Amino acid sequence: MSDKNFGFGTQIRKSPYFESTVKWGATGFSVYNHMYIPRDFGDPEKNFWNLIQTAILCDVAVERQVEITGPDAFKFIQLLTPRDLSKLSIGQCKYVLITNDKGGILNDPVLLRLAENHFWLSLGDSDILLWAQGVAVNSGLDVKITEPDVSPLQLQGPNSAKIMIKLFGDVIKDLKYYWFKELDLDGIPLVVSRTGWSSEFGYELFLRDGSKGNELWEKIMSAGQDFGIQPGHTSSIRRIEGAMLSYHADADIHTNPFELGLDRLVNLDSNIDFIGKKALKKIKDQGIKRLQIGLEIKCDPLKGPNTIFWPIINNGKKIGKITSAVYSPRLKKNIGLGYFPIRHSYIGFEADTKFEDHKRKVKIVEKPFIDPNKNIAKGIKN
Repeated sequence: MSDKNFGFGTQIRKSPYFESTVKWGATGFSVYNHMYIPRDFGDPEKNFWNLIQTAILCDVAVERQVEITGPDAFKFIQLLTPRDLSKLSIGQCKYVLITNDKGGILNDPVLLRLAENHFWLSLGDSDILLWAQGVAVNSGLDVKITEPDVSPLQLQGPNSAKIMIKLFGDVIKDLKYYWFKELDLDGIPLVVSRTGWSSEFGYELFLRDGSKGNELWEKIMSAGQDFGIQPGHTSSIRRIEGAMLSYHADADIHTNPFELGLDRLVNLDSNIDFIGKKALKKIKDQGIKRLQIGLEIKCDPLKGPNTIFWPIINNGKKIGKITSAVYSPRLKKNIGLGYFPIRHSYIGFEADTKFEDHKRKVKIVEKPFIDPNKNIAKGIKN
């Protein structure tokens, strides 16, 4: 892509790294949180192998931050999520769910606590900024809710630690999984966390000055040359192997946490109050009717991820849907995520799906497909 004026108009924003991603070979983009995100650097399978064997740098500035400050910021952030945050420390991250009054999931961001009453919600594709601002209006709480000038990069893969040590020195060595530090790289202000949307070992670098985006990108790529770094994009293959959610695909406003097996993120027995608590209590008491499962799809290797939901069919009737599917070159199988009725959601159950005018067999299997305890991401060696 050689045209620097690529775009659909000013309503879709370009990230601070846009020029660098084009320079380094981005050939395709999609829209996420009203911004362009690079989705194609040539070969998705090569991108996958780069991720799990060396390191990739990804422009994920689309992961916009909702900044919540003010005297009542902690009370407000607890109101938004069913996860008990009473033990959340300054400098710590937590994976949380944002639910509505019916218990439906609005998003599944990572929460960062920068100070006693200073938080960021690092978003998936959603309009949580507007939701939070709307909730605040009648909350009676003294908070300020904005979108700050913060744009993340992801450095992911087994060699990412070596690259980060070259950039920051020993100060980065003791950064624990799901914790962060506020750092400065040659005058570039950053928050650096041991997180990422890859299921691999890695970091996120939250740039706090959008004018320095291309400078930061180039510094990281330069530091990574001896360690096999490649420009890349979030990997659908690795995401599905790790059973990581993609909001709007695997979950939406009509999905509740229990259908995803995320009971650990819902603290109904504590004294905390949050939006959706009454509804979620009722759902838990009555029981869920469907469950997200992992599955194998019996057919030739898929040429790419699914772009529509595929039906799950049993005895000629649609009983569920496949939300994410891809061919894993490591497992040499087509794998996916989907929803089955509770009565059929057991390991080994077989059904059919249909796409491209052909029926295929599917079988329920354990998920995640790789590293179920997330030891790779945590940096725990087997």
